[in-house]
Amino acid sequence: MRKLTEEEIQGFIKKVQTMQCESQTLELKAAHEGCPRKLYDTLSAFSNQDTGGIILFGVDEIKGYEVVGVYDVQDLQKKVNEQCKQMVPAVRPIFTSGLVEGNYVVTAEIPGIDITERPCYYGGVGRMKGSYIRSGDSDEPMSDYEIYSYEAFRKKYQDDIRVNERADMTAIEIPKMEHYVDTIKDRNPKLAKLTDEEIKRFLNLCVDGKPTLVCTLLFSIYPQMFYPQYTINAMVVPGYEKGEVTKEGARFLDNVRIEGTIDDMVGLTMKFLIKNMKIQTIVDSKTGERRDKTEYPVVALREAILNAMIHRDYSIHTEAMPIEVILYKDRIEIRNPGGLYGRMSLDTLGKTQPDTRNPVLARAMETLGLTENRYSGIPTMQRELREAGLREAVFSDSRNEFVVTFYNEEAKPAQIEENESRRLLEFCSEPRSRKEIADFLGISTIYYVTQNYINPLLETGQLKMTKPETPKSKNQKFYS
Repeated sequence: MRKLTEEEIQGFIKKVQTMQCESQTLELKAAHEGCPRKLYDTLSAFSNQDTGGIILFGVDEIKGYEVVGVYDVQDLQKKVNEQCKQMVPAVRPIFTSGLVEGNYVVTAEIPGIDITERPCYYGGVGRMKGSYIRSGDSDEPMSDYEIYSYEAFRKKYQDDIRVNERADMTAIEIPKMEHYVDTIKDRNPKLAKLTDEEIKRFLNLCVDGKPTLVCTLLFSIYPQMFYPQYTINAMVVPGYEKGEVTKEGARFLDNVRIEGTIDDMVGLTMKFLIKNMKIQTIVDSKTGERRDKTEYPVVALREAILNAMIHRDYSIHTEAMPIEVILYKDRIEIRNPGGLYGRMSLDTLGKTQPDTRNPVLARAMETLGLTENRYSGIPTMQRELREAGLREAVFSDSRNEFVVTFYNEEAKPAQIEENESRRLLEFCSEPRSRKEIADFLGISTIYYVTQNYINPLLETGQLKMTKPETPKSKNQKFYS
């Protein structure tokens, strides 16, 4: 990180005074009456995100984001630095001071630490109680699972090969497993010199006569006998959000729990999706041939389901969490437990070779011809959607969940008339909530206003969010 300039500090202050809130990377502290005593939560949270963050001392949130200055620039830096040294690993802030509105303010830039050193935590209470993560403008305690995720990556835990202690090899369909072993031997002649039992151990299929998780998921007679929630819960919602009901009060138009091996579940989920999608029959004007066009491209959906099965988290922390496939009126969401793994980010999805959470499972599925595993899944999804005339899939990564969203043609935003757009932008010269905008437009459905008024103006940059890091926040406001 480099030191901020005085002009940049003034820019930060002007931004928070306009937005009237802090952000994912900016925390305000008054510090005109002394150094804040407990900065540990924020130091931990900023250190545990790639971008790091900035603590700005000398602006009072309670007084309407007034610049109140700091009590003593030198002493403040000294005491903040003392708190930074109590973090594990120690935080190395970069300080900058400047004169704003006749008062001295100080910034402490907190760099994000490497993922192999996370979580950064306050040594006074230990890793389990002292680890925090930034969520919008607040510092939230890390869950046990989030702490485990960093440790799992750092120590290269492989949950896909943990032993299924409740089973023995009688629970496995031996012919299926032997087919996999034979395929491996055909492709690797040197391995054929080993016994089948040695190859099974080499492939992490069994340990001391007990099947591993990957063996159970691929070849067990009934995997859910041991892992009841390693399923896909598929449902059709009658509206645009969960909780909406039909006139008769039904919450779901279709709702099934899909079980079996990974191969079984992928196939059954695709049948469910095809059954519940709209299908249009198209007649070729030249040849007279008829063909069906599904609402969403089948190839893209299958890639997303496969990715969810391969890359979900299979640790004990997520054993109670199934994959969800939800069909709404305007979209399909595929939600799988466990956020992005390792160094992967949303910006690099489908572009670089990722860290693989379940390498043994991924290899087995590639060998069995269920997937290519050449990092082509996401590019394939997007290509299929473009060829179908649909917008590209949207990916989101929350604290414990990864979501892929496909939108149908009906989700395309309507065009706003120029005079209506101008009125709305003038109204949003001050930050406004979704409800305030809906009331201003005289429209009762907030979802409709979001889709057809707010989102189009966000896409063109005419509207901005006060909390861009948490777009679905209930406290989100929009300004022009």
